[in-house]
Amino acid sequence: MSGNATAATRDPVIALVVARAENGAIGIGGDLPWRLSTDLKQFRKVTLGKPVLMGRRTFQSLPRVLDHRLNIVLSREPGFIAPGAIVARSLEEGLAHAVRAAKEAGVDEIMVIGGDDVFRAVMPFAERIYLTEVHARPNADTWFKDFNLRDWREISREKHEPGPKDEYPFSFVLLERS
Repeated sequence: MSGNATAATRDPVIALVVARAENGAIGIGGDLPWRLSTDLKQFRKVTLGKPVLMGRRTFQSLPRVLDHRLNIVLSREPGFIAPGAIVARSLEEGLAHAVRAAKEAGVDEIMVIGGDDVFRAVMPFAERIYLTEVHARPNADTWFKDFNLRDWREISREKHEPGPKDEYPFSFVLLERS
């Protein structure tokens, strides 16, 4: 059997995509607690063409459905509809849609993009984290603190000074489960 046939039959990797400040902050008032244009470009590059799984509040915080990605929204709210996206009533249902879509698209990752409840629920199954470490300690009302760095090994790190549309310095870090 060739390597490609093996990869095609394997389930896609569940990857979290999270921008997190030094104090664990990830959001405030349904928005990001910073402006980092470079991170938004990196987010698009990392998620493009892959299924993205998110909670209802994260979906509602977006200006529109994420293009060129299957948007899967987790919501237990009866009657909730997400135009342009699939609504899943449980994590299991959402992951099943994502696995099927990833295999159909020939991609090897499912991208979980938030919020904190979804990150917490998916964490036991995640194998990779695309982490943007924001080198700041902003005020926030949403946090990503429930992960133990010792369970992960750092694969790569790129430190960046703020660009013209970036509020803080940051690092792109790729982590894989140890």
